[in-house]
Amino acid sequence: MSNASQNSSSFNNNHVERIAIVGVAGTIGSYMVDALLKSGNFKITAITRSDSTSQVPAGVEVKRIDYDNHDSIVEALQGQQVLIITMGTRAPRDHQTKLIEAAAAAKVPFVIPNEFGGDNADVASREDVIINSAKTQYRDHIEKLGVSSWIGICTGFWYEFSLGLGNYGIDIKNRSVTFYDDGNTRITTSTFPQAGRGVAELLSLKVSPDNEQDTSLCLDNYKNKFAYIGSFVVSQREMLDSVLRVTNTTEQDWKIESRPVQDVFNEGLQKFQNGDFTGLMTVLYTRAFFKDNAGNTSLTRGLDSDKFGLPKEDLDEYTKIAVERCEKGITY
Repeated sequence: MSNASQNSSSFNNNHVERIAIVGVAGTIGSYMVDALLKSGNFKITAITRSDSTSQVPAGVEVKRIDYDNHDSIVEALQGQQVLIITMGTRAPRDHQTKLIEAAAAAKVPFVIPNEFGGDNADVASREDVIINSAKTQYRDHIEKLGVSSWIGICTGFWYEFSLGLGNYGIDIKNRSVTFYDDGNTRITTSTFPQAGRGVAELLSLKVSPDNEQDTSLCLDNYKNKFAYIGSFVVSQREMLDSVLRVTNTTEQDWKIESRPVQDVFNEGLQKFQNGDFTGLMTVLYTRAFFKDNAGNTSLTRGLDSDKFGLPKEDLDEYTKIAVERCEKGITY
């Protein structure tokens, strides 16, 4: 039996009802849980370590696991229809593998792996960034096990998070800007709330077509594929214009330079190879601004945001949040 057939037979009313999430207290996990709960369509289960002290939102069931005990993870995932994995960069690398294997053992139809970010279907850009290329193994493992189907969520970088930290080459605190090339290369970027809403709307789709004539959008359309979500398609110059409006400053108040993006990328790569982790962040972000438009999924892939009915957001509203995050020193 194919994965699609297995998936379809697991849903009584052709809709997802039961979702397990790893990382409900994390930044992106919390926004997903909030959106899923607001939809009112799902029973949410938080999968958490037995020794975790993280607070879980009201209305979410908790099941505790031991990552060294496969059976405990399988038991926690019994009856679940979707497993969403959100993990920080410091989480042990084998934890996601253990979750994926337990999901297969528990016959969970869909797994959304820790895949949030850039377009990992773009081979060239993926292979240029080691943390992105490493994610391939998890998707491959899901397919190899042959039980679950994966859905990758491509959001681009988090807008208010990345801008607030200066990762777009705009240092709000020190009022300095480094434009990559001419600063006009556009990328697709998402806010935290939009990413949460996108996942909730995706999982609210019916699972399979009602019949052979039904061509409406279904969850099965995304089986072993990526869903592309976005809030804004912007260049560095457009981001800076927004920052100037929010901070009531002019370009004369800022130190502005331009550098070839390839040079900045190469410097970051050299730093990382010498053991400086900040170099990896430089590599990750500058790669999105290459002229191949790998960071502009709105252009190269087309976004699913409109298909999901996601709202249009105001750039300056989230730029203001980024400025406030920077002023408060928020780094998560």
